[in-house]
Amino acid sequence: MPERKINRLKVVLAEKDKTNRWLAEQIGYTEGMVSRWVSNIKQPPLDILYDISLLLKVDIRDLIESNAYMLNK
Repeated sequence: MPERKINRLKVVLAEKDKTNRWLAEQIGYTEGMVSRWVSNIKQPPLDILYDISLLLKVDIRDLIESNAYMLNK
C-alpha cells in the first residue's frame, strides 16, 4: 500500500520556521508524538489540529492534504 500523506504539518512548520520541539512545547505533547504526526505515521486529533492552526496562524485546511485529485478517478 502506498504511503499516504494526510497532513501537511512538516511543510507548514518549515514555512513558518518552527520546529517539532517548538510545536510540542506549545501544545503540551511530546516531541516524539509531534514527530509521528509530522512524518504522517500518526494523525493528530482534529481538536489538536485546530489548535495548531491557531498557533501557526493558518487556515486549518492548510494543514491537510487535498484529495481533490482522487475525486476525478
